[in-house]
Amino acid sequence: MNENLIKYAENYTAQESETLREIARECYEKHTDSSMLAGFYQGRVLSVLAKMMQPKVVLEIGTYLGYSALCFAEGLAASGKVITLDVNAETQAAAKSFAEKSEYKDRIEFRLGNATEIIPALNETFDLVFIDADKENYSNYYHLVFGKLRVGGWIIADNVLWSGKVLEAENGEEVDGDTRALHEFNQMVLKDARVTNALLPIRDGLMIVRKEK
Repeated sequence: MNENLIKYAENYTAQESETLREIARECYEKHTDSSMLAGFYQGRVLSVLAKMMQPKVVLEIGTYLGYSALCFAEGLAASGKVITLDVNAETQAAAKSFAEKSEYKDRIEFRLGNATEIIPALNETFDLVFIDADKENYSNYYHLVFGKLRVGGWIIADNVLWSGKVLEAENGEEVDGDTRALHEFNQMVLKDARVTNALLPIRDGLMIVRKEK
């Protein structure tokens, strides 16, 4: 879609909360890596998906400033929670401060550390997993969470189009490690007979996966 159509879609999408707007303002004003933020339109898509799924337990791998965690919290089932993991203490502290200002402050659990070490120690059964962390570990995260995801549960992976670079990998060109890892992740999901999936060309690409067995 061209920019005018994208803007039209945004104009006819329900608005985000004031807390989410504050996160976005601070991100764009104070952080050089603002592209890591889910942002308004994608955030609204994640919120709508969560409201459709009504998850009891959401696992998020990659907190950043907490924007997407708050979006998922909007769709939680009664007494549901979001567990969000990150390795960056500074951005996680900021995410906690934003969560404290929201109505979901008691429904988001923050864990600091390496996700590959934290996930095996989690005893919860997940209804929804969001993968948005280091790209070379996407396939590892997928395998780590799969056994803890209920049948009928969902995995959403962000950035799977990687600014179009995955086309270079598809065409057999030499690519960097992140691009190769994302292309291999997409291939793996498509070949996994235990799931059904759709790759949505929203922002930088969302891979939506449903566990069937």
